[in-house]
Amino acid sequence: MSSFYNLIHVFVCERDSHTKREKSGMGVDYYNVLKLCKGASDDDLKKAYRKLAMKWHPDKNPNNKKVAEAKFKEVAEAYEVLSDPQKRSLYDNYGEEGLKANFSSPNSSGGTQGFSNSGFATNSSRFNPRNAEDIFAEFFGASSPFPGMGRMGSMNGISRNGPFGDSMYRGFGDAQNSFPSFGGQQKSDGHQKGALIENKLQCTLEELYKGSTRKMKISRNVTDETGKKILLNEILTIDVKPGWKKGTKITFPQKGNEQPGTMAADLVFVIEERPHGKFKHDGNDLVMVQKISLGDALTGCTIPVTTLDGRLLSVSVPDIIQPGYEKVLPKEGMPIAKEPGKRGNLRIKFDIKFPTQLSNEQKSGIRKLLS
Repeated sequence: MSSFYNLIHVFVCERDSHTKREKSGMGVDYYNVLKLCKGASDDDLKKAYRKLAMKWHPDKNPNNKKVAEAKFKEVAEAYEVLSDPQKRSLYDNYGEEGLKANFSSPNSSGGTQGFSNSGFATNSSRFNPRNAEDIFAEFFGASSPFPGMGRMGSMNGISRNGPFGDSMYRGFGDAQNSFPSFGGQQKSDGHQKGALIENKLQCTLEELYKGSTRKMKISRNVTDETGKKILLNEILTIDVKPGWKKGTKITFPQKGNEQPGTMAADLVFVIEERPHGKFKHDGNDLVMVQKISLGDALTGCTIPVTTLDGRLLSVSVPDIIQPGYEKVLPKEGMPIAKEPGKRGNLRIKFDIKFPTQLSNEQKSGIRKLLS
């Protein structure tokens, strides 16, 4: 019964919100686009965006692409506005026109800051929604939420805090005061953005094989409501997806330091792979070198191999192992991040150990055998 009343509440809320905006001329109803009420929480926003973005992604609607593209952009714009506290405050108070005219947020005394006599902010910059696919990529990360995503599936990994969060993690990393910067970024709305901040994220080969959840502690300078600078400590969650490679980037938008007159910089973590004692990562393949005797190379052998996920394989090699020979085990390599369920190969190379000396009798026997 409670779910029935909840359904009625949501319906009434959506209807009332839509009616009020139509009467007031406040433009598009972003809450209605995401099927939410005005007091929706951040978790509600994420759930709604996730559901609708996946539903209307153009790659999932090849037979209705124009309509899907329009819906997809509308959903992204709504999420961009409502997930940003400043934009949401402007929108809640002044509607879409407030965003377009760049209204200032109400101050603590109940008045407004930065208004001209007309009530509009004197700043001439305009509200320009970001690219819908960029927002989608930041939300879902490198792994496609559904197969065959086309362009989105080829993007580097970008993850936001929480969409696919996991309560289990391998431990905390500390990213405090360790970021080199790479020049300022000019935003489309005319505001200067802080210099991009990059930091390496060291991962073991096992983590890249099986996936893991990492927690990174950061400290950054932010400005509070009174304009005072404060030090803010945060924990960022990074879901390392199986099959990620060295160089994969995970971006946390505007998680860098805030400076007067600029937007906070984006914080980027770049995957680095730690050397492994047994395996090497070669594309989607794993490569290992197995030492064997000359006798085994000539007569065949069986090799025990322990995989990165702990399985024990018994690999039979009946062939004569010549220099350059490789034993290939299909689908025992690295997961392929863009193709869930698929893996590369495990390639076994051989290091043949020759005897350091032979007796005259042994030499004679070998010559006789090989001739």
